[in-house]
Amino acid sequence: MYKHILIPIDGSELSMRAAKAGIELAKLSQGKVSALHVISPFHNIAYMGSILAASEIVYNAEAQENGERYLAQVKALADAVGVPYEGEASFGDQPFELIVQAIKDKQCDLVVMGSHGWRGMTRLLLGSETQKVLLRSDVPVLVCH
Repeated sequence: MYKHILIPIDGSELSMRAAKAGIELAKLSQGKVSALHVISPFHNIAYMGSILAASEIVYNAEAQENGERYLAQVKALADAVGVPYEGEASFGDQPFELIVQAIKDKQCDLVVMGSHGWRGMTRLLLGSETQKVLLRSDVPVLVCH
């Protein structure tokens, strides 16, 4: 069975449902979970530098705070059923890249993540981090809807 499950979270209800499923699998297989929240970096505009610099500081602080809150929710779920847990919030432009790297670095043998179920043109235009992970992961990915 699975000994180390990676659970990417974005704070949505869907990602929390995926977290619950991943934690339950870890409990059944006597494994552990690692939660990962990827924070999109603040994108600067060339002018109005001082205003944007202050905005970036505020954005980074709030984004980190939100990420820590999401991770604390997953930790509480894992602690409630006695599943070993570790969590991390990281900044990155491409969440799928950090997820795939975490799979390797943490030697995970399963990823459990949510998918918003976008189809057609919306998925084509916006892309899907879950789809990107599915295409690049060397381990199974359980997708929760």
